[in-house]
Amino acid sequence: MLDKVVIANRGEIALRILRACHALGIKTVAVHSTVDRNLKHVAMADESVCIGPPPSAQSYLDIPAIIAAAEVTDAEAIHPGYGFLSENADFAERVESSGFKFIGPTANVIRLMGDKVEAIKAMKAAGVPCVPGSGGPLGDDAVENAKIAKEIGYPVIIKAAGGGGGRGMRVVHTEAHLHNAISTTKSEAKAAFNNDMVYMEKFLENPRHVEIQVLADGQGNAIHLGERDCSMQRRHQKVVEESPAPGITEEMRAEIGKVCVDACIRIGYRGAGTFEFLFENGRFYFIEMNTRIQVEHPVTEMVTGIDLVREQLSIAAGNKLSIRQEDVVLRGHSIECRINAEDPVSFLPSPGLIKHFHAAGGPGVRVDSHIYEGYRVPSNYDSMIGKLIVHGADRKQAIDRMRVALSEMVIDGIKTNIPLQQRIMADNGFKQGGMNIHYLEKRLQELKDKAIGLG
Repeated sequence: MLDKVVIANRGEIALRILRACHALGIKTVAVHSTVDRNLKHVAMADESVCIGPPPSAQSYLDIPAIIAAAEVTDAEAIHPGYGFLSENADFAERVESSGFKFIGPTANVIRLMGDKVEAIKAMKAAGVPCVPGSGGPLGDDAVENAKIAKEIGYPVIIKAAGGGGGRGMRVVHTEAHLHNAISTTKSEAKAAFNNDMVYMEKFLENPRHVEIQVLADGQGNAIHLGERDCSMQRRHQKVVEESPAPGITEEMRAEIGKVCVDACIRIGYRGAGTFEFLFENGRFYFIEMNTRIQVEHPVTEMVTGIDLVREQLSIAAGNKLSIRQEDVVLRGHSIECRINAEDPVSFLPSPGLIKHFHAAGGPGVRVDSHIYEGYRVPSNYDSMIGKLIVHGADRKQAIDRMRVALSEMVIDGIKTNIPLQQRIMADNGFKQGGMNIHYLEKRLQELKDKAIGLG
């Protein structure tokens, strides 16, 4: 096993990684910005190194500072968590070339899957079902682009090859708006991702977001750990995740899971990863692969009993997978609610001092959070301050347990989205299961219209 790991992240995922390391007897180094010196994992780590001021660009995105922290502490490996540099191929390359182990895929694989156009080509070659599309980047020939759109069939969606997180996308319903949509998306992509390459796909109007969790050791072995439904979204950002996905049969799971496993072996994948799909009318359509641990990984852990971060660490140490596909059994149902420091109606961030904190508890309840009474939520980073996860014998019991857990969760001093999560758990559409990715936003708009007398 590894000897010492630098945790190149902050918040709940940094604490999650630290706990996995300590359970394995691995020493930890917490890197942090000046505003994060009071984070839980910083206090609990064997060593800590301040790598810069609060702005991410001067701390958590500062590659030389993170590598220097690994050097001065004689660390062996670096775990990037999620966000920040976790899917930065240049960072992975610099880590490895500096003599450290990167706890994740190789730089080449990250680079391949980070380019949406090349990723789709690779997945098509591996037999993974993809959304009908241009099959490559769009040029400047308006006539040719119109021909491609007509063959695909309207509506289509223009996507930035270097995009992600719901950014760099534009839906087009008619040919009259196509040329302007392509040029506008190109300009935005250049500004946001320094890459103006865009491509075109069929726009699925009522899909669900269903993703497959995989583990691979880079030595020819890979497994899948079932699927998650992440369709409760607002502005392309996930709000609630669950596993297994409602309506996915064992046969469907086995079929798409095998396809993903075969693709992992084909591209030489190493570590934890997620194949993200749009799911409509019983069919899966690949959209992207996340080459890191996911925010929502706990729901998979709850239904499989497999510690994904522990497996990441083992694989990074050079071990082969210790789990066979037949060892993976999904038991019961798990739901995760993201807890954000934000106004539950306006969704504006709500940083500040937490005056009182009481975590939920009880059978099947898990809280992944770095906050505590007296902790001041900074304004410099993402608003997520924790995750509330429950497990039940079935989906109904999981919803009931989440409803109770949310009522127990007390975070005073700042605003949180707990009222929104309570509303979702009480929603008849959510209770029914299988709602599409537009459902939550439509419900929120209906509630807003009703509040101002429009509904």
